[in-house]
Amino acid sequence: METPTFDFFNNVLPLIGGLCLFLFGMNIMGDGLEKSAGSSLKSLLTKLTSGKVAGFLTGLGVTSVIQSSSATTVMVVGFVNSGIMTLKQAINVIMGANVGTTVTAWILSLAGVEGNVWYMQILKPTSFTPILALIGIGLTMLSKKNKHKDIGSILLGFATLMFGMDAMSGAVEVLKEIPEFQNFMIMFQNPVLGVLAGAVLTGIIQSSSASVGILQALSSTGAVTIGASIPIIMGQNIGTCVTALISSVGTNRNARRASIVHLAFNVIGTTILLAVYCVVTAIVNIEVLSGDANELSIAICHSAFNIICTAIMLPMSGLLEKISYAIVREPKGSNNKEKKVELDERLMETPAIAINQCHVVASQMADVSMNALKSSLTLLDKFDDEIAEQVKTDETAADHYEDVIGSYLVKLSTYPMSDADSHEANKLLFVIGDLERISDHAVNILRSADEIKTKDIKLTEPAKNEIKAITGAVSEILDLTLDAFVNTNLDAATSIEPLEEVIDTLKVQLRANHILRMQKGECSIEAGFVWADIITNLERVSDHCSNIAGCIIEMSHDRMDIHEYYNRTKHGNPQFESKHKEYAAKYAI
Repeated sequence: METPTFDFFNNVLPLIGGLCLFLFGMNIMGDGLEKSAGSSLKSLLTKLTSGKVAGFLTGLGVTSVIQSSSATTVMVVGFVNSGIMTLKQAINVIMGANVGTTVTAWILSLAGVEGNVWYMQILKPTSFTPILALIGIGLTMLSKKNKHKDIGSILLGFATLMFGMDAMSGAVEVLKEIPEFQNFMIMFQNPVLGVLAGAVLTGIIQSSSASVGILQALSSTGAVTIGASIPIIMGQNIGTCVTALISSVGTNRNARRASIVHLAFNVIGTTILLAVYCVVTAIVNIEVLSGDANELSIAICHSAFNIICTAIMLPMSGLLEKISYAIVREPKGSNNKEKKVELDERLMETPAIAINQCHVVASQMADVSMNALKSSLTLLDKFDDEIAEQVKTDETAADHYEDVIGSYLVKLSTYPMSDADSHEANKLLFVIGDLERISDHAVNILRSADEIKTKDIKLTEPAKNEIKAITGAVSEILDLTLDAFVNTNLDAATSIEPLEEVIDTLKVQLRANHILRMQKGECSIEAGFVWADIITNLERVSDHCSNIAGCIIEMSHDRMDIHEYYNRTKHGNPQFESKHKEYAAKYAI
């Protein structure tokens, strides 16, 4: 009988094609899951605490959603680099990611389902993946909603990777009858060689899920034993660290430590369990290890290894942290206060998370701008050089924030985003412009205060009382705007426009009163110019607060028409009228 051959056209090319389909399908499915679950990912990170269990469950949950421990770890490196997450939190999340990645192997184990009973036939990928592919292509091509398109991508990706898995299994099936291949696989009965093979393969394709899938496909030849598959699975966990190590290049020290923790966790865990495996197999003859591996047994071994490894290492998270500090040391003379990177481009791979971080940084900008304006108001009563310098520093910081956030959002817009994330990005781009202008007005008010001091300009008591009234109104509108933006507080946002109208009215009254004082000779013309500048800047600050409030309210209704918002708010709105009367009475001169 003629011995089968593994030829280029009938086996090699189908194997390459199957592998490409498998990797492409996994990528498409992961992207779809990531986009579809964007808000869930944000929610998971919001609830993240420093507790070991909470961090572990976060890593497990995120990785189960996006189907890639490498992607989760890269994300974690970005979080640490951006200051969203501490190194201690990152350690626990990384451990959870290692367990979460085992979900993929269980999905792929469906390829090994056998049996002629109808319910077994339904479980076979060849039965249901064509239907999923049909639904997926329908949603992707015919639906206009991004949410439906994301679901279509998930289904198409899953169908594609299962077809790729089936193609790989079919291409390598002939290998079971080739003695040379069987002899080659016997080499991996040596645990050390198995670990090296798993690490090298996974390092090349940068996905432990994909390398486990390849191992599951090879198991269909019957030449892979359970004993040989276990060390290969161990090595795959080491190989998957390559992605995080590459990602950490150019990051701050803590981010590099996070990637070192990932590597140390897998190397130490593999070393311990490999030693135990070698000792046990040398002492006891475990017959099951000589049996042929299949998709299900590989999924079980993959999960068992990662769960046991995590159970061993989770209590040792402090040791992992010390190892990372020993490898990535603080430079001599360092005060351990690295400049925090505001936004990290690694987060762009997960737009929902990137948008969330943009909001965090924009909230910091809002705080800086509002503080600058409030500080400048104190200078009108009593000039202080230190406060004046701080106002200038805050204005420079606000400019920097606008440049960083704006550039980041423009670059982020090239990534596929959900409608909700796209709206949030547009809102942030709109708001940061107004926040920057508020800080500019703070410097303008500072200059007016400096002119009053330098030229020894005297304001009358009525003028001082009027300034006190309008600055009180402006301080309140700043507080409402900060609350509305940072906390997406719509109640605060709806209170801003009535107060802005009151400030407009105050500006007109104050100007009229000051002109009368000038006519009576109670105030100098020079004081009049400074007064006019101060009032104008304060009124414009309230305009910018109104713009921000309008943007927040309009975006909450998935629209962006500020002029229509003003018309809708001011005309025939009982709530507006009630608030307007309240503020008019509160800040009456």
